[in-house]
Amino acid sequence: MSTYALVPADLDWRVSRTCDGGQCIRVARKGESVVIGNTNDPEGSVSEFSAVEWQQFLAGAKLGDFDGIVQVSY
Repeated sequence: MSTYALVPADLDWRVSRTCDGGQCIRVARKGESVVIGNTNDPEGSVSEFSAVEWQQFLAGAKLGDFDGIVQVSY
């Protein structure tokens, strides 16, 4: 993982459909990596992960590996 203080330009950001204008994670592809930032701070720092790291995170999220870290109500 790498963290950058400046947001790379020209990224196609995606935000969850469950984001209701609050503090949400935004995600974009940057070459062979995935970049994650915060919707409340579009000019803020971002973190970059390899495609393998992103795939492993998604797989774990789908399996519920991160459930219970915070209480979420929809």
